[in-house]
Amino acid sequence: MRSTPSAFQPIADAAKFLLKEDFTPAHVNTLYYWLAPCLAMIPAITTLAVVPFGSTLFGVPMVIADINVGVLFVFAIASLGVYGIVLAGWSSNSKYSFLGGVRSSSQMISYELSLGLAVIPVFLLIGQLRLTEVVRYQIENGWLIAPFIGDWGNFHKWLLAIPMVISFVVFTIAIFAETNRLPFDLPEAETELVGGYHTEYGSMKFGLFFLGEYVAMITGSAIIVTLFLGGWHFPGVPDGSHGWGWGLVNIFIFFSKIAALLFFFIWVRWTLPRFRYDQLMRLGWVFFFEIALVNIFIMAIILAYFPE
Repeated sequence: MRSTPSAFQPIADAAKFLLKEDFTPAHVNTLYYWLAPCLAMIPAITTLAVVPFGSTLFGVPMVIADINVGVLFVFAIASLGVYGIVLAGWSSNSKYSFLGGVRSSSQMISYELSLGLAVIPVFLLIGQLRLTEVVRYQIENGWLIAPFIGDWGNFHKWLLAIPMVISFVVFTIAIFAETNRLPFDLPEAETELVGGYHTEYGSMKFGLFFLGEYVAMITGSAIIVTLFLGGWHFPGVPDGSHGWGWGLVNIFIFFSKIAALLFFFIWVRWTLPRFRYDQLMRLGWVFFFEIALVNIFIMAIILAYFPE
């Protein structure tokens, strides 16, 4: 009789990762084999430091590091995650792992270009790289992809929504590719590569790859929410300066938006088939790169000929 998946299965999987014997194959390069899972996990967590996840709580801003180059910090640190995957593929001395590592490096480097170009129109409009200022702008002027939320009453604001929506679509799809999620999960295609770059890994070292992928999803969703969906803001809801209760509400709103995006990530995984590798690379270089580049010129023209 077929068993039904239990709601406690993720907890059982986590316990299995923690309790399973930690085995290192004799044929691997031990130093890099151990280092790779850490490099896959740590950058994904570190990038969360600059994301504002609320307004204020007891007068304290809800951001760990409010630096003036927030988005550059995100790209600089997040790009280090590819080294963990490449090292895992190379140090395992397995052809399946090596192919997965090569696929991942070329895929992530390709879509990082689209990712970076997609956010340039946002900062052409706002004139700031500080993520807290991006949220503040959306509170005062309306969410970047939703002209009906906030003060978007004139033609200029609605016209700006066109490049913003294009940036949002390109950025979101590029996040799918950066986090190796379906339909872009070619680096770990089970039907072709057994398990991809983590074929030779087990116990908690495999668990770190697993956690790193999901933390990267959360980080990507947090950046999307901050740049395009108003961050912790929701119309009619005061910020934390009106009381600590509202500060908690702002935090809840932010994580609710992230949860909605994570649901979308998982829904896509259950819905779409995997791309062929040539289709994946063609999509990144022939379509998204050019679309994101043209979108920058569209934004610049709108700002030049339709000043506020």
